[in-house]
Amino acid sequence: MSIEQLGEWLQSSKRTVILTGAGMSTESGIPDFRSVSGWWQNIDPRAVATTEALAQNYTLFHEFYKMRIEHLENVAPHEGHKILADWEKRGIVSLVMTQNVDGFHQLAGSQRVEELHGSIRLIRCHHCQQAASMNCFLNKESCRHCKGKLRPNVVLFGESLPQESWHRSMDAIQSAELVLVIGTSLEVYPVNQLPTMTKGKTVYINLDITQHTVPFDLIIEGKTKEVLQQVQI
Repeated sequence: MSIEQLGEWLQSSKRTVILTGAGMSTESGIPDFRSVSGWWQNIDPRAVATTEALAQNYTLFHEFYKMRIEHLENVAPHEGHKILADWEKRGIVSLVMTQNVDGFHQLAGSQRVEELHGSIRLIRCHHCQQAASMNCFLNKESCRHCKGKLRPNVVLFGESLPQESWHRSMDAIQSAELVLVIGTSLEVYPVNQLPTMTKGKTVYINLDITQHTVPFDLIIEGKTKEVLQQVQI
């Protein structure tokens, strides 16, 4: 009944926005961060995903992100990503906001995507902000403009979110009639505040529904792809 309810709400909503997290990509073979088998069970985030690591232990920082980038070569968007892209084309979804940095929403065909934690597919200099090629980063080269250290354009611990994406996401949430939160534990601030900013209906879809603390109008427990495949619109 809950999936039928979601389908009805999607049909009647004139402005639906989606917020996705790591659980959206785990079914493509990308480890999440906080589950038993996630990245952070084996790697201390404070040791690698920080500006301190970039500055003081660049070798470790580089190895971690090189590993993640190379892992992307063997995985691809799944049917759930493609369903969201199709909903956008059909005018059902207005915007996808994501905590993921893998670019899978765009690869699946979504056009209107706000990457709240940046993109691992884009490289820039940490010092002068100039863009650089992926090969330069993978080969551990220095910035060609200032000899600074190259990094993926992701939000590291302690850094602020991209302000334009954040404000566009807030505007979309505040004007939404329906908000779908998919595959995120909602543990990371400030993105976990977004679902509380809407006056519209809210739906939470996740394999683990015990972690969230935000009240939702509808909660669906299950794998992202399987749930989305069952929605009839």
